[in-house]
Amino acid sequence: VINEHPLEEIFPLINPQMLYVRHLGYKGRFADDLESGEHAAIELRDSVRKVEDLMLAQGNIKANAVFKFFPTNSDGQRMLVNGTEGNQAAEEFYFGRQSQRDGLCLADYVSPQTSGQVDYVGMFLVSIGTGVRELAETLMAEGQFLNSHILSALALESAEAFAELLHQQMRQMWGFGDKPGTTPQDLFRTQYRGKRFSFGYPACPRLEDQGQLFRLLDVPNNLEVELTEGFMMDPESSVSAVVFHHPDAKYFNLSEADIDRLEQEVSK
Repeated sequence: VINEHPLEEIFPLINPQMLYVRHLGYKGRFADDLESGEHAAIELRDSVRKVEDLMLAQGNIKANAVFKFFPTNSDGQRMLVNGTEGNQAAEEFYFGRQSQRDGLCLADYVSPQTSGQVDYVGMFLVSIGTGVRELAETLMAEGQFLNSHILSALALESAEAFAELLHQQMRQMWGFGDKPGTTPQDLFRTQYRGKRFSFGYPACPRLEDQGQLFRLLDVPNNLEVELTEGFMMDPESSVSAVVFHHPDAKYFNLSEADIDRLEQEVSK
């Protein structure tokens, strides 16, 4: 469990394309415009820095996380987590498989039971404070609409940056840390071994699987993060993931037909 990781170490890993262009609506290539001294880019950057300072001054906006490595094996499309010699599993995840393209399935990234070797998978959940919503509402009430919007976007992307930082540290713990000279841009382009996958995204679209991750990480006793009835995380500025070390792991999509088949197989 990680409590109160310094936000100052997280802010530099925020992806500027996501924060400034996607969330804050900047038109153009933000990083290039900032470097060339474009007034609009500098002005927006300064506005974000003011909100960063505001976040740092709050007592209830903290970067907290929980992570763990679990012994794991696969059985077809099932990933059996925390298995024992009796082939019992604390949790089972059933992942979809592509019917076309490369026929990929996340369960393929861990060693099968038939190999006789126990593999490992990582899981984590990071969150940027329970006080974000309260501060955003306060700023709105004061008429600071832009700052309120920046705060919400900054909290979301800070959670993503914290996930990037924690994943990097987990690779180091696994014994294959990033090569010297790795830059934030390399991390944004996932230029490293292994991948992390979050529920609700194309390779593992079932948000319901969040419940199993929460149980495995004992989230209620470790973090102030809850699941809604729709299996969304509250506070919103939270990121969870399953982390695979397999060197061939890559991101992929399941088609709508693949997802329909997955739901039918899970409901059996």
